Amino acid sequence: MARLIHSMLRVLEEERSVRFYKETLNLHVVEKLVFDGFTLVYLAGEGGPFELELTINHGRAEPYDLGTAYGHLAVSVADAQAEHDRLSAAGHPVTPVKTMTHGSGENQRVVGTFFFLTDPDGYRIEVLERGAPGRFV
Repeated sequence: MARLIHSMLRVLEEERSVRFYKETLNLHVVEKLVFDGFTLVYLAGEGGPFELELTINHGRAEPYDLGTAYGHLAVSVADAQAEHDRLSAAGHPVTPVKTMTHGSGENQRVVGTFFFLTDPDGYRIEVLERGAPGRFV
């Protein structure tokens, strides 16, 4: 059975991105590999084995075009509003906190309380309060 182990994002500035992910999601560098034309930086948190791989292409000066296919990464937190307040106070770009419901009447239920955070390269990150649907949330 396959198991997800990492997701990769191309970023323009290594230090800026590493600092952002440490400040916002408490991800730390677990490995850094420097090659002739690029550098790979692997970040991980304490919550599990999944890693975020940052790829920095040496000599790149212009931002990447994210296109229309990229959706978002998602992380779970104990309290979405508290995380929103912390990140907003630190000056990070966040959307308002929203609560999504499904169904109607007696069958209506909350399926997620969340907001989006945007990293320095424009990638969106869904910050989802634990308890939402999903196997590992």
